[in-house]
Amino acid sequence: VQLQASGGGLVQAGGSLRLSCAASGRTLTDTTMAWFRQVPGKGREFVGGISRSGGNIHYTDSVKGRFTISRDNAKNTVYLQMDSLKPDDTAVYYCALSSRYTVSVRRSDAYDYWGQGTEVTVSS
Repeated sequence: VQLQASGGGLVQAGGSLRLSCAASGRTLTDTTMAWFRQVPGKGREFVGGISRSGGNIHYTDSVKGRFTISRDNAKNTVYLQMDSLKPDDTAVYYCALSSRYTVSVRRSDAYDYWGQGTEVTVSS
């Protein structure tokens, strides 16, 4: 299984970016998917997660109302739409996949596969 994250870049505060995570090697249909982010010197922080069906979605409080996670199982891709970006959103963003039936969606150790990361920089 490989996850390819893309869409990061440099944006001014208040701007938007859309991250994509394309999977190969297996279907995403029966997986929980999530985005985490990490800044140097800190651990990976949960950003958002989406259940197998897309019916259950979770966000960390700091991004609620600004970020939207979605999935297109037909394209084997998960997205993170990031609006109203702030300098504090600057980080490397990672997508993650869990094939487990029961998932503690906010825990990084619940995920079996990780993308390579895409860097997001928000300037003030």
